[in-house]
Amino acid sequence: MRAAVLRDGRMVYRDDVAEPTPGPGQVLVEVTACGICGSDLHFAAHGEAVLATTKSMSGIPAADAAVDLGADIFMGHEFSARVLQAGPGTDTFPADTPVTSIPVLLGAKGIEPIVYSNITMGGYAEKMLLSAPLLLRIPNGLDPRHAALTEPMAVGLHAVNKSGITPGETALVLGCGPIGMAIVAALRAGGVEDIVAADYSRTRRELASVMGAHRCIDPAEGSPFDTVKPKVIFEAVGVPGIIDDVLRRAPAGSRLVVAGVCMQPDTVHPFFGIAKEISVQFVLAYEPAEFAASLQAIAEGKVDVSPLITGEVELDGVGAAFDDLADPDRHCKILVTP
Repeated sequence: MRAAVLRDGRMVYRDDVAEPTPGPGQVLVEVTACGICGSDLHFAAHGEAVLATTKSMSGIPAADAAVDLGADIFMGHEFSARVLQAGPGTDTFPADTPVTSIPVLLGAKGIEPIVYSNITMGGYAEKMLLSAPLLLRIPNGLDPRHAALTEPMAVGLHAVNKSGITPGETALVLGCGPIGMAIVAALRAGGVEDIVAADYSRTRRELASVMGAHRCIDPAEGSPFDTVKPKVIFEAVGVPGIIDDVLRRAPAGSRLVVAGVCMQPDTVHPFFGIAKEISVQFVLAYEPAEFAASLQAIAEGKVDVSPLITGEVELDGVGAAFDDLADPDRHCKILVTP
């Protein structure tokens, strides 16, 4: 079986990967499309630091995951697929049914996140295993490439839901990468009437406008807070210093939602947030209902994800695609179509 795997920090193509066999409660599927996520790029470049930081935490399933960086690693968690075969005693959708799923595999070992693993296949492969109870049928007529973006759009929806924003409140989205775009789209679909997006890349600002931002700002020309008085700020950059700068500049009584994943130590001045009574909410991933709602929103045309797809490669082109995504002016989301 063909697949793209992470080996020594680089994505390499293989044509000799063993095809997985579905166990009870599992389904073998053929991958139709899989988006390349920024977290995959980060893991490829900083896998050792990611694993060390993750293992230092307690209370989340991923902290217990054992990954050998010296062996090939399977990745790819933004996918759509087609049912091929159900495991023993498993009732599921019939063969050829188009599906997607939360990237989690339920099995004898318990819960296995489909994110980076030496044994659990991800979406950068011809075939993979999914959990029958978690499958969602892709509505008839929906492009499977668009359905593959359900996962990142659910991340944006979760951030918006956690913010408690109302239509009349101004939202400021800092960072217009895929997650920032997903937040903009969720805000627009939720009826928010004043959405401001900020990014240094002109290309990404233009795309944020297409996705629903009412105004776009170039931080190189001045802080967004110089001209915008947001009630809710979404941080989708994930680099040290951003949170502290927001606390210093944000209006009193505002709310900060941190969606950007910063893996480095950071420093904040709590006094800024205390003096202005700023609420800070960290967010991760999504709830199952939000994943399903995101698929429905894409299928019904409430969220158009097609502008986000700026490239498409086969499995032997994943390595080059990882390199290309380093340029924010060149790509937003590249899909792998095995």
